[in-house]
Amino acid sequence: MTDINIDQYRIRQEPYYRETASEVSLYVAAYGARLPVMLKGPTGCGKSRFVEFMAWKLGRPLITVACNEDMTASDLIGRFLLDKEGTKWQDGPLTTAARIGAICYLDEVVEARQDTTVVIHPLTDHRRNLPLDKKGELIQAHADFQLVISYNPGYQSLMKDLKQSTKQRFAALDFDYPEAETEAEIVARESGVDAKTAGKLVQIAHRARNLKGHGLDEGISTRLLVYAGQLIIKGVEPVAACGMTLVRPLTDDPDMRDTLDAAVNTFFA
Repeated sequence: MTDINIDQYRIRQEPYYRETASEVSLYVAAYGARLPVMLKGPTGCGKSRFVEFMAWKLGRPLITVACNEDMTASDLIGRFLLDKEGTKWQDGPLTTAARIGAICYLDEVVEARQDTTVVIHPLTDHRRNLPLDKKGELIQAHADFQLVISYNPGYQSLMKDLKQSTKQRFAALDFDYPEAETEAEIVARESGVDAKTAGKLVQIAHRARNLKGHGLDEGISTRLLVYAGQLIIKGVEPVAACGMTLVRPLTDDPDMRDTLDAAVNTFFA
């Protein structure tokens, strides 16, 4: 195995994260026990930012994998590659994390096929190892290694959910959108808009979230509110900025768009 540049996986600057409950201390305790952790919550509520913040706080390298339905076990573990000198093994991100003692974050893990996610099982119990069957090697995870997964339980079909055999290998933290005042602070801090504008954006989001299950699959995320604020800071009129970031990404249904546009006009027209 060639030397791995661990520094490339380190978080250099403190990511901005606003704690909403006791998730930081709970995660620190879970990491101290090297428990695998599952983060559950809606899209754009801060799960990925939280993992980045915790990796920075704990001083651990972070390797993030954006899961998708085409991802194979080899994409996670590694594979033999052919070059001019013959065949050469290349570690996948999960294997690299296990070797160097990084936090490995599998984002939206249910997007991956279930036969792919099964490969994480030996790393999530007392064994803490990873068999590389194709290479004939058994990796014992570094003492500092931790596995973290995330998913949105409210947006999964019956065909896309984690098996109980996987869920019960993890400690879990629930995430949700922050309280209105806190969310406005986050939007103002992240986008640069003034507090009044941030408050209006959050009020629009609350109206949209009340429509979840009544025409909308998902409500407006905190991430989208930050996008809206960033456009407003760039000089885009608030109604246009909200239409581009808070309405058009959520739905193609004309009636639902009219409803969301009306909410935007209520605060910014």
